Amino acid sequence: MDLESIDAEKWIDLILEYGLKIIGAIIIWIIGSWVIKLILKGLRKAMEEADYDVSLKKFLMNLLKWILKIVLIVVVLGTVGVETTSFAAILAAAGLAIGLALQGSLGNFAGGVLLMIFKPIKIGDLIEAQGEIGVVKQIEIFTTKLTGLSNKEIIIPNGTLSNGNIINYSTEGTRRVDLIFGVGYDSDIKKTKEVLMNVLTSHPKILKDPAPSVTVIELADSSINFAVRPWCETADYWAVYFDVTEQTKEALDAAGIDIPYPHQVEIRKNA
Repeated sequence: MDLESIDAEKWIDLILEYGLKIIGAIIIWIIGSWVIKLILKGLRKAMEEADYDVSLKKFLMNLLKWILKIVLIVVVLGTVGVETTSFAAILAAAGLAIGLALQGSLGNFAGGVLLMIFKPIKIGDLIEAQGEIGVVKQIEIFTTKLTGLSNKEIIIPNGTLSNGNIINYSTEGTRRVDLIFGVGYDSDIKKTKEVLMNVLTSHPKILKDPAPSVTVIELADSSINFAVRPWCETADYWAVYFDVTEQTKEALDAAGIDIPYPHQVEIRKNA
């Protein structure tokens, strides 16, 4: 047997060996890509039914897409005959390094995912969190943006937001306005309660159910303090708060009911 025939046989063997592997890798790639599309389609449908946030859906879809593609590439390389153990080790080490470098960002990402899945807040809610009060403007992957009461933008990292206390004033749809007014000890309690209740019942934005209440809450050093508690729609909270405060002062003045305030007495010594 001459050298040319031996070389030809080796080439044929190599072609048969690697050709079959390459064909198998191509088939695995085609089938794997089709399976990935089915998985992503099913996940997209499930998230739409669960009404996930648009930002979360897009991010999770892209993340899962790249993870599945990387797995598919590793499988295809293994089918061809490429040693994938070291490749997987490199990916694991790179993932660990990236995770350590982005530890804070990953915590914020996890917090954003939790906020979007469990939905303790939504856009338009009035909330109090991390010492700030504002209306939720945008919930992003890493941060949540609020519009403060003075129209300032407040940005809170999702990690701290999801791990802290959140007071959502919009969940129930109605709110109770808690106000306290003090009158002098010479004032008639029944008359004062009537004046205060008239202010509440005449306001168009105060709800009749639950009914507003006026009660004596404290006998202070220089005043009888009344707890004035009307209910209103959440959107009307501040309008009711400021209106009742102003109208109460006017009503008490008109009724001749004294509102005590500190007095300074000037003492002059005889020359």
